[in-house]
Amino acid sequence: MKHTTLNRIGFQLFALLLAFGIASLVLLAVGASPVQIYKDMFGSLGTKGKIADVLVSWAPLLLATAGLLITFAAGLWNIGVEGQITFGAIGTTLVLRLLQNSAMNAGLIIALSIFAGMLAGALWAALAGALKTFGGVNEIFGGLGLNFVATALTIYLVFGPWKRPGTGSMSGTQPFPEQFNLPLFEGLRLSPWALVVAVVGIVFVYFLLQGTYFGLRLKAVGKNFRAAYLLGIPTWQYMMFSFLLCGALSGAAGALQVTAVYHRLIPSISSGYGYLGLMVAMLVNYQAIAAIPVAFFFAALNIGSIQLPIVHKLDSSFSGVLQGLLVLFILLAEGARQRLTPKA
Repeated sequence: MKHTTLNRIGFQLFALLLAFGIASLVLLAVGASPVQIYKDMFGSLGTKGKIADVLVSWAPLLLATAGLLITFAAGLWNIGVEGQITFGAIGTTLVLRLLQNSAMNAGLIIALSIFAGMLAGALWAALAGALKTFGGVNEIFGGLGLNFVATALTIYLVFGPWKRPGTGSMSGTQPFPEQFNLPLFEGLRLSPWALVVAVVGIVFVYFLLQGTYFGLRLKAVGKNFRAAYLLGIPTWQYMMFSFLLCGALSGAAGALQVTAVYHRLIPSISSGYGYLGLMVAMLVNYQAIAAIPVAFFFAALNIGSIQLPIVHKLDSSFSGVLQGLLVLFILLAEGARQRLTPKA
C-alpha cells in the first residue's frame, strides 16, 4: 500500500512539473517571465485579504465539485452543472424578491432563499436526468443545451422583468438590501456562512460515497450499469437521484453567489465554477476530501490571474491554460502509472 501511494505521488509530481514546464514555454513564447508570472499568481496568498478572496471563490467551487463527484460516481458526465449553478441563483433571487418586503425575519428569508436555490438547481438537473433516462439524450449534450437556456434566461430576467429601475444593465439586477446578505467577516468580502455551507456539502458527499449503502450502489451503477441492473439495483432511479443531489449542491453554489458575493443576479453569475469543478473532480479521482485542497489551489489560480492583464498585459485566461494542462498531464500520468505498474 505504501509503495503504491509513493508510486502515485511520484507520477503526479512528474505531471505537475511537466504542466508547469509547458506553461512556462508558452509564457516565454509571448515574451513573459514565467518566474514573475507564477510569483504574482501565487501572491494571491500573501495577505489576509487575498486569502479571503480565494476562499470567496473556493466555497462555490467546492460545492460544484461535491455535486459532480456524485454524478461521476454514477458514471455520468454532468456538464450541465454550470446551468444548475445559474438556475440556483435564479431561484434564490426569485425568493428574495418575493419576500424582501414581507414582515418575516431576514435570517429566515435568507435561509429560504438558499433552500430555493438548491431546489431550483435540483429541478434543472432533473431535466438533464430526464433527457438522459427517458429521452436517450447523452447527458453531455443535454447538459450543454440546458446551460445555454439557463444563461439566456438569466439575461432575459436581468434586462427584462427584473431589470434595474430605468434601464437594464450588465451589472445585474438591483442589489438587495444589506439585511438580506449573508454576514461577512469584518473588513473582508468573505462570509463565514459560505464556508460552513461548502464544508458541510463536501463532508456530506464524503460520507454518502464512502459510508452508506446508497453510495455503494451508486458506484455499482457507475462501474457497470448492466450488471447493477441484473443484481436488482434500480439503475435509472439511482441515476436520477445523482442528478438531483448534484443539482442541489450546485444550486447552493448559485445561492451563495447571490447572497454572499454579488448580492444580486448578474448575467455571468456562475463565474465558470461548473466547468472548473469538472476539472477538480477529475483530478481528485472520486476522493471527496482531496477536493478541499485541490479546489483551493484552483481558486488561488483564478484569483491570482486577475492582475495579469494589468501588471503583465497578459490575458487572465492563462490560468485556464495552466489548469487545463494540469488536468491533462495528471490524468495521463495516472493512466501511464496504471499501465506501467506491475499488477500485484
